[in-house]
Amino acid sequence: MGAPPVTDRNARSRHDVVVIGGGQAGLAVGYQLAQRGISFVILEAHDRIGDSWRKRWDSLRLFTPARYDSLAGMPFPAEDFSFPTKDAMADYLEAYAKRFQLPVRTGARVTRLTRSNGGFVVTTNQGSIEADQVVVAMSTFQQPRVPSFATQLAPDVAQLTSFAYRNPRSLPEGAVLVVGAGNSGAEIALDLAKTHRVFLSGRDVGQIPFRIESRIARLMVPVVFRVLFHRVLTIRTPMGRKARKRMLTSGGPLIRSKREDLIAAGVERVGRVAGVRDGKPVLDDGRVLDVASVIWCTGLEPGFSWIDLDVHGDIEPRHEGGVVPHVPGLYFVGLMFLYAGSSVMVHGVSRDAARIADAVAKRAAAS
Repeated sequence: MGAPPVTDRNARSRHDVVVIGGGQAGLAVGYQLAQRGISFVILEAHDRIGDSWRKRWDSLRLFTPARYDSLAGMPFPAEDFSFPTKDAMADYLEAYAKRFQLPVRTGARVTRLTRSNGGFVVTTNQGSIEADQVVVAMSTFQQPRVPSFATQLAPDVAQLTSFAYRNPRSLPEGAVLVVGAGNSGAEIALDLAKTHRVFLSGRDVGQIPFRIESRIARLMVPVVFRVLFHRVLTIRTPMGRKARKRMLTSGGPLIRSKREDLIAAGVERVGRVAGVRDGKPVLDDGRVLDVASVIWCTGLEPGFSWIDLDVHGDIEPRHEGGVVPHVPGLYFVGLMFLYAGSSVMVHGVSRDAARIADAVAKRAAAS
C-alpha cells in the first residue's frame, strides 16, 4: 500500500490521475479508479491514513450508524446501529487502503494546482506531479474561521478552534465560552460541562425531532438517509436544489445533542459575541464574560486557495455534480451536497466517487 515518497522537491513525476486527499472521499475514488483499471496516485497531507479523524476531539462519534459508514467493497466492522468513534473510523480507512492496496502517498501536502500543456501540475512538499486528470477529494470546508477581534482577547485567555480542541483537560481551570451553537459547538459544550462552567454563544439552529440512538431512529434512519437524503434531495430535483442552497449557507440542525441536554448539563446560552472589552469577550447585549478560555466553532472556510485555476465561487468551488466543465479533467468529490444531501456522508460519497470515476474513465478513453 502506498506510493514511494518523493524526497527531491524539484523532482517531477507523472500519473494519469492524481487524487488529492486520502480521507474517505479520496479512498472511495481510488477504489473506483482501480476497479476501472486506471493508473492513479492518492496524495494525503497527514503522515498516516485516517489522521484527519484521529486529530478531532476525543469524544467525537459519527452521526450515522455503522451500517451507513462503509465504503464500497468493505463493510464497517461494527454492529449496524452503533455509532463509531472517530478513531474507529480512522482505523477503518487505514484498513480499507491496505486491503485494496491503494497507492496512497502520505505526508504529501499539496501547495499548488495549475494547468500545463493541456494537463495539470500538482505541486507538493515532496515534489511536483504531472497528471492528465485531477480529482480534488476533500470536504467543502478546510480552514477554521475566527473573527478578527479574537486577537484583542487578553493573552491569558486560551483560544482554540474546534479543530484543535481535544478534551476538557486541554483547557485551564475557569469558565469557557464556546462560540457557535451548531453540532460541533453543542457537542464540545456538553463535553466541557463535565468539568467547567460553560457559556454557549450562537443562534438556535434547531434539532432533529428524535434521538438518533432510539428505537424510532432505527425506523426513521433508513427513510431519511437512503430515501430522502440519497434519492430525493439531489441536484436533479427542485426540492433538492432548494435544500442545497439552504444547507450550504445555513448549516443543519442539531443531530445528537438536544436543547434539554444542554440545559441539564448546566450550559448557559448567551447572545452573540460582538467584540472584546478590556481583553474579555463582550456580548451584543453589553455583557462582558469573565472566561479563561474561548473555543471558536464559528464555521470553516473552503481552504482551496492553493487551486490556481478559475474554479472559485462565493461558498464552494464551481462545479456541476463534481465535474468542472470549464476546466476539463478536473473534478471534486467530498463536497457538501456535491450531488445529493448524502454526499457528505460515507455511503453518499461512495456513489459520488463511482460517478466521477466513470467521468474520468470516459475522458481517458476519449483521449
